[in-house]
Amino acid sequence: MLLKSEPRAFALAVFVMCATVLAANILVQHPFTPFGLQDWLTFGAFTYPFTFLVNDLSNRRLGLARTRRVIYAGFALAVALSAVLATPRIALASGSAFLAAQLLDATVFDRLRARAWWLPPLASGVVSSALDTAIFFSLAFAGTGLPWANWAVVDYLVKLAMVALFLVPYRWLIARMPAFSARMARA
Repeated sequence: MLLKSEPRAFALAVFVMCATVLAANILVQHPFTPFGLQDWLTFGAFTYPFTFLVNDLSNRRLGLARTRRVIYAGFALAVALSAVLATPRIALASGSAFLAAQLLDATVFDRLRARAWWLPPLASGVVSSALDTAIFFSLAFAGTGLPWANWAVVDYLVKLAMVALFLVPYRWLIARMPAFSARMARA
C-alpha cells in the first residue's frame, strides 16, 4: 500500500537527482577561478553533493527499494543528458561514480536507519563521497593534463563540508514528511 503522495515524492526525487547530476557534470568542466583556485576546485564541487541529500531524503521517505529505483532512474536520465550537454567522457565517469556511490550511500544509510537521526546521512555521505570522488575524477580527467588530483582532494573536502552542512535542512525536512514504514512497504 503506497501513500497517495509517494508517486509525487518519487517523481520529485528523480527530477531533482537528474537535474543536480546534469548541472554538476556541466559545471565540473569549469574551474573555480575566484581567489585563484582554478587548480584546486571546479564549480561542480558545489552542485553534486545535493545528490546525497536527495538520496538520504528519499531513503528516509520511500525506503531502500524505492530509493534504488530513484537512483537507477536518475542515473539513466542524467547519463543520457550529460552525454549530449557535457561530454561523453564526463557522462561515463559521472554515471559510473554516481551509480556506485549512490547505491553505497543508500545501503549504508538504510543499515543505520534506526540510529540517531544524524548518523545515517553523515556516515553514508562520508563513505559514498570518497567512492564517488575517486571513481569520477580518475575516469573523467586522468591523462588529460588537468590538475584532476588536486580537484579530487578539494572536491572531497567540499563534499564532506556539505554533508555536514546538509544535516540542517535534512533534519528540518524529515520533521515535516512522513517516514518510511516497513509495514507499508510489505503491503
